[in-house]
Amino acid sequence: MTTFSLAGKKGLVIGIANDQSIAWGCAQQFREAGADLAVSYLNEKAKPYVAPLAERLDADLLGPCDVRQSGQMRAVFDAVKEKWGKLDFVLHSIAFAPKEDLHGRVVDCSRDGFAQAMDVSCHSFIRVAQYAEPLMTDGGSLLTVSFYGSEKVVTDYNIMGPVKAALESVTRYMAADLGEKGIRVNALSPGPLKTRAASGIQRFDALMEKAAERAPQHTLVTIEEIGAYANFLVSDGARTVTGGVHYVDAGYNIIG
Repeated sequence: MTTFSLAGKKGLVIGIANDQSIAWGCAQQFREAGADLAVSYLNEKAKPYVAPLAERLDADLLGPCDVRQSGQMRAVFDAVKEKWGKLDFVLHSIAFAPKEDLHGRVVDCSRDGFAQAMDVSCHSFIRVAQYAEPLMTDGGSLLTVSFYGSEKVVTDYNIMGPVKAALESVTRYMAADLGEKGIRVNALSPGPLKTRAASGIQRFDALMEKAAERAPQHTLVTIEEIGAYANFLVSDGARTVTGGVHYVDAGYNIIG
């Protein structure tokens, strides 16, 4: 794919779980465009899946980042500061809700489940911005991942719909907060595709079939296509693009 140059840029990728992850598709495009990368993994159970991918990226850093564990995210950014002294972009591609809350009705969601989903899926992006801001002395780009269920009811997406709506609102407000420093904040909104995170949603295969049927291009997107758009958004070619939710979904979002 045609890439926008990221030569000389330093980027952190949070959210690679395996070679089907959206974050992996993005990381490959970042590296192909010339960026130096730091990569995180969730925990020791996930490390054997992520470490070989980090090696393929020639990643300068690899470390744990479970945003539910106090201090782990700060440690990642401290390592970035020590290694590079700066940061040009961050991809935040993580989400979580307890299964019993994800599979139930929104009106039945527990208080604790809602808090966990918001903390991991939304507030962690705020914390990313807090740690990244001092390292983005020459401006930069913060990128997260949402889904169409944030604005329309998607069957079986349940509590993640309101959580992603909050994430998109956070994206806009942080873009306003950080704009004067040249730090851009955007959200990708891919169409349905099979990832580890998506596998937790009930009847997801049916959702993908429906999406391909409904989309004007009658196809599903790939992680490489999502990565190509992410590459543009963190590049200098998008230096005046901020606060947006960018659909990469074969037109799925435009059909009523």
